Amino acid sequence: MATPTPAPVIDETKLNAFMGQAVQDMGAAMHAALVVIGDKLGLYKAMAGAGPLTPAQIAQKTSTDERYVREWLNANAAGGYLSYDAASKTYTLPPEQALALAVDDSPAFLPGAFQIIGAVIRDEPKITDAFRTGRGVGWHEHDAELFEGTERFFRPNYAANLITKWIPSLTGIQSRLESGAKVADVGCGHGS
Repeated sequence: MATPTPAPVIDETKLNAFMGQAVQDMGAAMHAALVVIGDKLGLYKAMAGAGPLTPAQIAQKTSTDERYVREWLNANAAGGYLSYDAASKTYTLPPEQALALAVDDSPAFLPGAFQIIGAVIRDEPKITDAFRTGRGVGWHEHDAELFEGTERFFRPNYAANLITKWIPSLTGIQSRLESGAKVADVGCGHGS
């Protein structure tokens, strides 16, 4: 007869710390969908630089339903993505968040990264199958939002750095390009 394995001693402080981290991760994962929704519907862009707005004003500016906009606003305010003024019942997109959520060419632009998160979640069945079979998942087999999100996330940094920093850092490349050298962009996503 086998001797039973003793139950591990659980450190409640460590367990509670881990549970707090897991709950925070769950909230962040769920909020990713709200960022994508706000981006696709133009909610962040409608708020950028507009000052305090009511849900009705935002809904009107974006041709969306006020009730859903209010719920979206509340979740974004709770997560620190927006500011809420209880006295006036208005929401504001602070300029720092606007730079990251509403300005497509900002080096801090984030919605593409949130598209990537959604795509990775939708790819989970393929990746789980790859673990079982060892077959792998080709780049071309991923959810289409992965490609668009990757391009949108990285494009602002390409635009901000390619000509001013990256090409000059490559010995001899800038002068070759200036004298007419040709470059082929092969298999590099959307070609940004």
